[in-house]
Amino acid sequence: MCKEGIRGVFWLVEDELIISRYEEGIMEGLSKAGNNYNHEKLWESVKPKGCNRKYNYYPRGRVEVSNKGKPLVYMSPYIGHEQVQAVLETLGIDAEPIIHIDGSKHYHCHFDEEN
Repeated sequence: MCKEGIRGVFWLVEDELIISRYEEGIMEGLSKAGNNYNHEKLWESVKPKGCNRKYNYYPRGRVEVSNKGKPLVYMSPYIGHEQVQAVLETLGIDAEPIIHIDGSKHYHCHFDEEN
C-alpha cells in the first residue's frame, strides 16, 4: 500500500529527472482538483536554469494514489523502468505501482513531434 498523501509530477529532461512531490498547503502549480500539481503551472518554478522550453517539450508523468491505496503512475512512453523506480524512491514509495503508459496527446513531447 501507499501513503495517501504521496503524489507528484516528474519530467525527464536530458536524461535527468525533475521530481516534484506534492506538498499540502503549497499553492503554486496546483492541479484543478487541488490535490496534486499541474505540469504546466509548476514548470516555471522547477525547470532547469537557462531552459527556454515549454513544460510539454520533455517526457513527463505523474504519480497518484488509487482509492485502494495503490500507487498509480501515468507517464509518457519515453520514460523507462529505471526512471520510474527513481521517481518512486524519491517519493518514498516502496509498493509495486500500477503503470499506465499514456501515448495520448496529454503526454506528448518533442519525441512525438519528431516521429
